[in-house]
Amino acid sequence: MYLKFAVLVSLCCFLGLSAMSQKKGFVRIFDGKSLKGWKGDSAHWKVEKGVIVGEVTPEKQLKENTFLIWEGGDVADFELKIQYKISAGGNSGIQYRSELVPGITYGLKGYQADIDGKNEYTGLNYEERGRGFIAKRGQKVVIDAAGKPVLEESFGSTDSLSQVLKLNDWNEYHIIAKGNRMQHYINGVLMSDAIDNDVKNRKFSGFLGLQAHVTSEMRVEFRNIRIKKYAN
Repeated sequence: MYLKFAVLVSLCCFLGLSAMSQKKGFVRIFDGKSLKGWKGDSAHWKVEKGVIVGEVTPEKQLKENTFLIWEGGDVADFELKIQYKISAGGNSGIQYRSELVPGITYGLKGYQADIDGKNEYTGLNYEERGRGFIAKRGQKVVIDAAGKPVLEESFGSTDSLSQVLKLNDWNEYHIIAKGNRMQHYINGVLMSDAIDNDVKNRKFSGFLGLQAHVTSEMRVEFRNIRIKKYAN
């Protein structure tokens, strides 16, 4: 009896320490109450019931994609964990290592962890206003020095990986960007893996932002946003 109890206590301690180690180093960058520390178009971004909401309605349309930009400085080598939920017709994403677009208020260009309500593109790596598709879902891709994507490995079909994505429910994105390698996980499953050797176009640091895409109507929600930065 004592041995079983001791094993149970040890297991609980191990699981507790494991959970603590997973959380260690992550900092919350959304307070759950306001957009303090973020900037964007208030016609399309707000906080509602503890979550960030990005919305496009028939009355409030977009001419260009717009972003809610984190004001905490550039992100370089980092991990980001963020929970999201998107409407069926929604189109969004998480921009990172991005640049401001001249002449477009709250416009960004750069790497994007894609999100869409139909889960056709969710999980892939897309470069907004740049080279387009970097790595599609289920692909490990190496971008060569000339900017050409070379498929190195397929680790799952886009359909099979979509099975772990919840429709109209909360999912968790986990982005890991270290050096020229970027990995996108959703609900603990690797969705895309990209290594960028294109010296001319790759980026090692830049802005972090959340996207509301041009569409007739959409709603995307974000919560529990945590980042861990690594020293360069």
